[in-house]
Amino acid sequence: MSSISVYMAVYKCILYQAGIGISANTFLFLSHISTILLDRRPKPTDLTTCHLALVHIALLTTVLFLLSPDLFESLNVWNDFKCKALFYINRVMKGLSIFTTCLMSIIQAITMSPHTSQLAQFKYKCTHFIFYLFFFIWLVCLSFSTTTLFHTVASSNETQTNLMALTQYCSFSPIMPGIMGLMFTLTTSRDVFLVGVMLLSSAYMVILLLRHQRRSQHLHSTSLSPRSSPEKRATQTILLLVSFFVVMYWVDFIISSSSLILWTYDSVIVGVQCVVVNVYATVSPLVLISSDKRILNFLHNMSWKTF
Repeated sequence: MSSISVYMAVYKCILYQAGIGISANTFLFLSHISTILLDRRPKPTDLTTCHLALVHIALLTTVLFLLSPDLFESLNVWNDFKCKALFYINRVMKGLSIFTTCLMSIIQAITMSPHTSQLAQFKYKCTHFIFYLFFFIWLVCLSFSTTTLFHTVASSNETQTNLMALTQYCSFSPIMPGIMGLMFTLTTSRDVFLVGVMLLSSAYMVILLLRHQRRSQHLHSTSLSPRSSPEKRATQTILLLVSFFVVMYWVDFIISSSSLILWTYDSVIVGVQCVVVNVYATVSPLVLISSDKRILNFLHNMSWKTF
């Protein structure tokens, strides 16, 4: 099979993936927005779920515009500006995705914590401080991605040499080794720290679940209380998302790092990397929807009304 046919297969996969992901994230976003507006006691994770869905919609949309010639050319501005803007937004959204996933795992760990724990005092403060945290993570992600604006150019730019092609229209211009090393160190340190926090909060939730299971077995009870059952289900969902995100992140990290070191990007490698990166943005809303009893009940009621 030729590289062109492989690329076309990967390209079609990305289009289907983005279509499913944007649709699922839009539904998830609207569902939780309505819950926040109508429910007097929304869950602490509702705001972070809305934020994550919105981030993934923007992430998948930029991928579509970058890889689809028709969509890219439909933007009636200079190619250089389009490349800079789309890649900058894409990088910012990637950073927001890892931050928001980390925030979700922390909030769920706080929600699961027993009343005797030191974390219990933050249970009712999460909602009040969430907007300050959103402002902070947006500021960090916008700052960390600024180098993209300087080093992303249109592939037709004849004033630049030794360009590394990223897509049909966009390329990276050479970066000074010192600047590249500094940005690589800062970004990697940030991401490793966030992944570490995710793993710690996940380990804490696993310990709490095991304790609860032992307590249930000790009391000879096979069923959980109405209050703890949704918490357990939500915790298992967050654990699944965190595990999935960590695996996808490291695959993306290995591909990106090797490409930067070798200063080469094959079109097939770019496509495969896009599929890997966007898997989390596509799968996460489906997992969150399938585990949310409120959404499932709503869909069940709608199906009964239809028939």
